[in-house]
Amino acid sequence: MVEELVGVVAAVGAGALVYVVSAARVVKQYERGVVFRLGRLHGDVRRPGFNLVVPAVDRMRKVNLQIVTMPIPAQEGITRDNVTVRVDAVVYFKVVDPAAAIVNVEDYRFAVSQMAQTSLRSIIGKSELDDLLSNREKLNQGLELMIDSPAVEWGVTIDRVEIKDVSLPDTMKRSMARQAEADRERRARLINADAEYQASKKLAQAAHQMADTPSALQLRLLQTVMAVAAEKNSTLVLPIPVELLRFLERGQQPAAQTPGHAEAADQAELAEGAVDRREQAEDAMEQLRRAVEQ
Repeated sequence: MVEELVGVVAAVGAGALVYVVSAARVVKQYERGVVFRLGRLHGDVRRPGFNLVVPAVDRMRKVNLQIVTMPIPAQEGITRDNVTVRVDAVVYFKVVDPAAAIVNVEDYRFAVSQMAQTSLRSIIGKSELDDLLSNREKLNQGLELMIDSPAVEWGVTIDRVEIKDVSLPDTMKRSMARQAEADRERRARLINADAEYQASKKLAQAAHQMADTPSALQLRLLQTVMAVAAEKNSTLVLPIPVELLRFLERGQQPAAQTPGHAEAADQAELAEGAVDRREQAEDAMEQLRRAVEQ
């Protein structure tokens, strides 16, 4: 009798153990469990931890709630300004309603992927090439709204969408390179022209200043000669200004052109002026000679 009782208890214990093992389900922290009893959605979504279901009656589907990173294959399209481009992107999304993600759509991952590809082609057709290259933030927001609208019914929310790369035809790349080169050359010419204009204004001011002070021209000539002589070149080309020759010529003209009937005092003054100018010319030539020797 005792042995039969022990056998029955052991059989019941073994059956209970088998039942618990077959009915036990473990849901991870980043998952949620959706239970179907005889094909119908049963109860609330199961929380993380240890859960029990009825064997052979209940069936549990686990749904991952982590953010999914899904790359969108490169889509080829024609922009609004008739340029053929290939654009690829990436979608970040997650499940917020596990029951809707299982019941309302057959495969929410595949559905999000197809919707993302369709929306990307639509964005390409509505945008211009400059927008695809420089205004991606606005296009990302528009693409996110286009994907997120139908995904709400699938229990999925789109976290963000990013356009990764825009591939252009080789002919378009060469055209853009020529355009950029021409634009840089135009800016360089404008800068050079502005520099020449500013330099010409400064040179004009310097010319007026030297015209008011003739000795400044001689000093500038001496500075130039000294600068050239400092380089220790084998050949030194010394320019003689025309003003210096005219200065020497003016120093000789008064004596030759003085009329015979001029008074003695005027002749003396003219002679003294000629001597002074001749001495100044000789001093200038001596300074030039010394500069050349240095």
